[in-house]
Amino acid sequence: MTSTGFTPGRILRLAILILGSLIFLAPYIFMISTAGKAQDDIFTSALKLIPTHFFYVENIAKALSKVSMGTLLFNGVLVCGLIFFFQVLIAIPCAYAMAKLKFPAARVMMVLIMLGLLIPIHATALPLYVGFNNLSLLNSYTALVAPFSISVFAIFMFLQFFRAMPDDLIHAARLDGMSELGIVARVIVPNAWPAVTAFAIFSVVAHWNDLYWPLIVISKQDYFTPPLGLMYFRAAEAGDDYGALMAATLIITLPLVAAFLLAQKRFVEGITMTGLKG
Repeated sequence: MTSTGFTPGRILRLAILILGSLIFLAPYIFMISTAGKAQDDIFTSALKLIPTHFFYVENIAKALSKVSMGTLLFNGVLVCGLIFFFQVLIAIPCAYAMAKLKFPAARVMMVLIMLGLLIPIHATALPLYVGFNNLSLLNSYTALVAPFSISVFAIFMFLQFFRAMPDDLIHAARLDGMSELGIVARVIVPNAWPAVTAFAIFSVVAHWNDLYWPLIVISKQDYFTPPLGLMYFRAAEAGDDYGALMAATLIITLPLVAAFLLAQKRFVEGITMTGLKG
């Protein structure tokens, strides 16, 4: 018979989790608080999380009037969506081949994938920039999407997931006369949604918040991504108006928070089923 009460060990674990949550949430809580403050409330000697006078409407209206928030959000959704689409389109067949098919180059490909995980975008930024410049593709969605269309992390993650799938399922599909492409489309993909959802969180968060690459290849406001737009908003429009700046940041981050809350169950499920934990 197990006890369901609060044992000292459970209380300690909960206390550590609550403390860790507060540490990670502190910047976001501070941002929400500052977004609702007037300038006089922000620059005071007393630190108050609850604003004396709520200026959320004023700060949000100021943020929306000073920067084309709709364009920033549209560009963010379009770029992240295209990157995620191509990453999954390429990674799933590649991971399936490495996990379930026998061919001589499988081990070499695995080594290349592991090496690819070690190469940051900063190491390839200069040759990529020169290439896009020579092709006249700077200030375009192609420049924002193409360098990330192949994700070695996605291949590695799906590879772990597919290795855990029973081979009998694939053998049965082959006996039914399915081609390898048909197996991927009709057997692998429908069973891979937990892993796809988990990877979607990693991919969208990474590229939605990416400032480094857009700052290099984009100079026209029509193609600004959310972080790039916020940077220019801070430099050109907001100045020291931190209330409006935090309001704009709040609007930019809300889609990520909403997406994570909606996909939280699938995200945890995908992570636990990919084999990355062990």
